[in-house]
Amino acid sequence: MTRRLREAAAQSTRPLVLGLVDGLLNALTLAAGSLVGSGPPVSYTLAGRVGLVALTTAAFAVFVADYAERRAHLVRASRQLNLTRRGHLATTRLGRLATARSATATVLACTASFVGAALPLLAGAALPGLSWVVVALAVVTLAVLGAALGHLFAGNPVRWAAVLGAGGIAVTWIGVWLHIT
Repeated sequence: MTRRLREAAAQSTRPLVLGLVDGLLNALTLAAGSLVGSGPPVSYTLAGRVGLVALTTAAFAVFVADYAERRAHLVRASRQLNLTRRGHLATTRLGRLATARSATATVLACTASFVGAALPLLAGAALPGLSWVVVALAVVTLAVLGAALGHLFAGNPVRWAAVLGAGGIAVTWIGVWLHIT
């Protein structure tokens, strides 16, 4: 049982991190004007719309990338085993398992992306006069995630936090410059 949980956790790290970061960056980019006061105020519908955009882009990108990587491993294994048909393993039960695991990764990433995009904006809608706090909250969330990843992957947590936090600030600036909302 413990082994299965460790395997599940290892397989879910990428889609969860990708989804959460994608959602936060989508929120900062698409709603930056509203968050810094140069656009209409943040609303609950804006939070829902940005969350759905994040979910949709995550679904497409994660499934295609994850499935392509899994299929590539199967094609490479077929070649290394000298199987007569190219990609033979991809058409077996292993191919169906790759599809199922890619679908699971996609669901995880979509959920994390929606939550990462919608939650900060919902906080901004609940505090209309303090929507700039959402930017701070999202950047701090990215920095905390960066520190956790740095620790998890035996890196420098301060460096990871700084890079993800700086990325959040840069994306917010780009969103203000683009003025999408």
